[in-house]
Amino acid sequence: MAADDLGSPLKKNRGKTAWRLPAHALPIAGGALALFAAIFLWVSITRDRNGGEPYAIAIINRAEHAKPAAQPALSPSGVQPERSASAPPGARTVTIIDGKSGTRQEIVINNAEPAPANPPANSGSMSAVDDRLVEASRFGPIPRVAPDGARPLDAYASAAAQAADRRAARIAIVVGGLGISTAATNEAIAKLPGSVTLAFAPYGNDLPRLAQRARGTGHEILLQLPMEPFDYPDNDPGPQTMLSSATNEQNLDRLHWMMSRIQGYIGVTNYMGARFTATEKAFSPVLRDIGKRGLLYLDDGSSPRSIAAKSAQEIKAPFLKADIVVDISPKWGDIDSALAKLEMIAADKGFAIGTATALPVSVERIARWAKAAEARGIRIVPLSAILPKAKQS
Repeated sequence: MAADDLGSPLKKNRGKTAWRLPAHALPIAGGALALFAAIFLWVSITRDRNGGEPYAIAIINRAEHAKPAAQPALSPSGVQPERSASAPPGARTVTIIDGKSGTRQEIVINNAEPAPANPPANSGSMSAVDDRLVEASRFGPIPRVAPDGARPLDAYASAAAQAADRRAARIAIVVGGLGISTAATNEAIAKLPGSVTLAFAPYGNDLPRLAQRARGTGHEILLQLPMEPFDYPDNDPGPQTMLSSATNEQNLDRLHWMMSRIQGYIGVTNYMGARFTATEKAFSPVLRDIGKRGLLYLDDGSSPRSIAAKSAQEIKAPFLKADIVVDISPKWGDIDSALAKLEMIAADKGFAIGTATALPVSVERIARWAKAAEARGIRIVPLSAILPKAKQS
């Protein structure tokens, strides 16, 4: 019998047993069918394709959508990019509605569109840009000397610089690395007195607006120029860095790109650049172009091998050099000691220049020191007030 069964699986006359649902499973199957029918009917009526899951509806108050802002590749000041906690001018409000509970929540989104490059020259504000001092380039407007000889250095110098008492000991402080972080830049503008000069890196999402705000609150501004250090590219100042190995045309092209990033600055200063500022063949053409545009060049004092002073003298470009990097050691005590040394230098030769970065500790100590120094008879002045009077006429 077993052998016969093994030989007959494919026989047509083998009996077949029909499959039937066990009696005890019938109530379960009926319940499942009823549940499916109920869900189908509910979705058909409500049109809710999410099956009751929470969802949100965003209502944009403006017709156009904000373009996503490109993130900067680096932070020259060591301050990382971040979102500002307060709503900047021109921000847009987005209302989020919970589709289940109906709860509404308003969120402010920063407007990535840049501020106008050239506000009206007759606006009466220090932040206004003089159209006579603007030259068109393939990157946008860059500074130039006006046909009547007016220079950006003179036109954008603050009233405090022009009225500075040159008989008193004067100290100029330049705080750089601004523009990368909106929050850190706004904090520096708010905390530092208007007599402190602010230097902006050529990177940042809201750079024109921040630079305009700084000028509007009385600060003179500089543009920082990323230049090649000795350990480049391990230590990289950022995109468009000027290199000693590049051609003069390439470096000037990069210079003009940087110059187009903001308007209204009295001059420029190096960011890093120990190798570049020590290479005459590469550096001198750049300095010559800066000088012919009526801009000041500030050597930040970080490199003893810089030839900037010698080159500036040869081409007769407006030039200053910092005496001390105030926060080379970013500690409270060290910063305070550097500021005290700066006072000694000013007492000895009549003026002194200190540079710093926009680190929170630097901004805090400089702001505190400035108040006390003024009480001791030290004059904190904008950078242009350090230039010899003849060069400001």
